[in-house]
Amino acid sequence: MATWAKSTASERLAMNRFLLLLALHCALIAATTSADVVQVRIRKNVMMPARDGVRLATDVYLPDGESTPEGPFPAILIRTPYDKSGVAGTAEFFTKHGYAVAVQDVRGRFSSEGTFYIYTQEGSDGYDAAEWVASRPWCNGDVGTYGGSYLAATQNALAVLRPPHLKTMFVLVGTSNYIEDGAGRGGAFALLHNATYGFRLAYTGKEARTYDAEEPEDTAAGLAVKQAYDKLGDWLKAAPLKDNSPLAWTPSYRKWYADWRAHPTYDDYWKQNGYNFEEYHSEYPDIPICFVGGWYDIFKRGTLNNFIGLSRRKSYTKLLMGPWTHSTGKTFAGDVNFGPEAEMKMNHEAVRWFDHFLKGKDQGIEEEPPVKYFVMGAGEMAKDADGRLQSGGRWKTAATWPPKGLAEQRFYLCDDGSLQLTPASNAGQSTFEYDPQDPVPTIGGNIDSGKHLVRRGAQNQVSIEGDFAARDELPLSARSDVLTFETGELAYNVEVTGPIRAELWVSSIAKDTDFTAKLIDVYPPSKDYPEGYAMNLEDGILRMRFRNSREKEDYMIPGEVYKVTIDLWSTANVFYKRHKIRLDISSSNFPMYDLNPNTGEPLGQHTRLESALNTIHFGGEQSSCLVLPVKRETTSQ
Repeated sequence: MATWAKSTASERLAMNRFLLLLALHCALIAATTSADVVQVRIRKNVMMPARDGVRLATDVYLPDGESTPEGPFPAILIRTPYDKSGVAGTAEFFTKHGYAVAVQDVRGRFSSEGTFYIYTQEGSDGYDAAEWVASRPWCNGDVGTYGGSYLAATQNALAVLRPPHLKTMFVLVGTSNYIEDGAGRGGAFALLHNATYGFRLAYTGKEARTYDAEEPEDTAAGLAVKQAYDKLGDWLKAAPLKDNSPLAWTPSYRKWYADWRAHPTYDDYWKQNGYNFEEYHSEYPDIPICFVGGWYDIFKRGTLNNFIGLSRRKSYTKLLMGPWTHSTGKTFAGDVNFGPEAEMKMNHEAVRWFDHFLKGKDQGIEEEPPVKYFVMGAGEMAKDADGRLQSGGRWKTAATWPPKGLAEQRFYLCDDGSLQLTPASNAGQSTFEYDPQDPVPTIGGNIDSGKHLVRRGAQNQVSIEGDFAARDELPLSARSDVLTFETGELAYNVEVTGPIRAELWVSSIAKDTDFTAKLIDVYPPSKDYPEGYAMNLEDGILRMRFRNSREKEDYMIPGEVYKVTIDLWSTANVFYKRHKIRLDISSSNFPMYDLNPNTGEPLGQHTRLESALNTIHFGGEQSSCLVLPVKRETTSQ
């Protein structure tokens, strides 16, 4: 009280305004998160007939109880391949807020009839589900959709077909073009994700387990696939998988995995609805859509591209990007804690969204800037209670993605290992040997499937005991096959927000090889990190046979120099004063991506592995560089 008494009138006015805003904020949270109803009535395994007669099992959650307003209700549709009972908590949450919720096993999974083929069946089945829900007596005809990952794909696939009663969508961590942000990247095969995901789906499929009893039971096929999953690391090292792999026990799952490998180019297979939405943005209905993603998510590219492509419509389109992995809303990603501001309860965000667009309760959403993104940045440079680096960060908003007010800045690679703002006048080069039998191990990054084997998210780029494929416990920069280029200590803060890329001049003795690039924020030494901390922000890969096009293979001429671009997607990070900006160049990132054997043989069918001498060129007319979107105004400290 003494402090308050001594404060000035302007300070007291500012405090009163703060307290008023805080009270209004709390009231808004209470209004949007308090349940309208407290009881839920569930109808299990209602069989919905699809257009071809296959019946899809659906659990229906309806508001119930004396305090429940009479229906019909606006409805939320959730379609999943992971067992609809696993979404029960989310369904009950929405139902307690006054929504009818239909949760459906997709075709061929768990209690639904038919044969499962990944992604490509979700358009027509989803359309039928949305219209079926709208026709039920408990639905008022307004349908929204919700879900993440595969559940995001089910939403996008049905939206392409424009079901008349679809009114809005809340899409979390979803692909836009599966060949580039799921099945692979830059022509490389996403081995860790694909093998892990294939084994896991196969083990829970009907060829591996029986679901006609109260408790699912393993078949002989299921036991074989489960044992293989337990030895996943060995199978990754044995890749590419042959026809006699454990997936042979589950033929329908082996088929689509084999189809993925049989289509290395961007052909009509990958342009199907379900795998691909970029090709169909013009087909979407003009409805409000919220896209949620994370800076360390496997589908980050998809989230950004879907927002960019669909934000051109008249309806309000929202982008929400946090410092998250495939698990959104958390305060941390991997080994780095971004502070309490990073936390976000997605169900509450979704209820607020649905209340606005399905119930017509004005939540002020359309008055908000359409883009909200978290800028990561240095915090205390100390470990938190869980042993994670405290990085911190803050939320920002923008009218577009990328935000306006950015300037592309080129950082040129030099022969002394530095990154400079001007290219060297004299030409130079650095050569390293890429041996596919001794690959650079994956440490962190956009990983979900396989996270039990490989550390994901933000990680110090130093191998530790137990790291898959690591040969020692040294920094990756200590390897002879990793070229490191970095700035000096920054004299001021540099914010990098938006798309990033590496423009490289390269050559090789092989007619096909890979080049990788990784952007790193190098923290200075501190008490908890006496050697500093090299935090990965984003990485990319390019398979050289696809350097000109994803639709056609074009082999290199050994020794010839090529200019290539490695897409490092996007990030939002402040490189603080005394930090360094670093770019690591190599030719492998295993097991995140499959190994290029350097032989030029058909992908997935090589007969041998060969080492390759790969070269980065810089200076003169062949000035390799890192291109970053830098905020025009920097803040010194």
